[in-house]
Amino acid sequence: MTKSDLDPLDRKILTELQEDASQSLDDIARKAGSSKTPVWNRIRKMREAGVIGRQTVLLDPEALGLEACFFVLIRTAEHDPDWQDRFLTSVRTRPEVMEAHRLAGDIDYILKVRVKNARAYDVFYQNLIRDVRIHNVTALLSMEEIKSTTILPIPE
Repeated sequence: MTKSDLDPLDRKILTELQEDASQSLDDIARKAGSSKTPVWNRIRKMREAGVIGRQTVLLDPEALGLEACFFVLIRTAEHDPDWQDRFLTSVRTRPEVMEAHRLAGDIDYILKVRVKNARAYDVFYQNLIRDVRIHNVTALLSMEEIKSTTILPIPE
């Protein structure tokens, strides 16, 4: 299934699921302007095609005491497969890392890290540099989250 395979009903279903996946099938069908069975069949097909991935619950980080969000810019002088494997393993196994991206340009990687405070960030940092050698790390503390969403725009 590709973007061109999505019709207006599929888009409405996806919009509703992104807004609140815990809605009943009846509610999704009503809001999408269809009946339950066709909506269920479309959801099943979109799951099978990989358009819909796993379902989860969004938690409030501040309610959990994770008040500090750092964006960590990483530059490395090493690009061999062994270093990369160790780095990726380190990043993927740390629950503080919410996102990790490999970048084009002067910065090699950017991490979004959620922790309790600056001291907790330092513990994270010390553990990371214990796992892998890093040329340069810049940590930027987010002062205010202006927008955060998991809702993707659905192309027409």
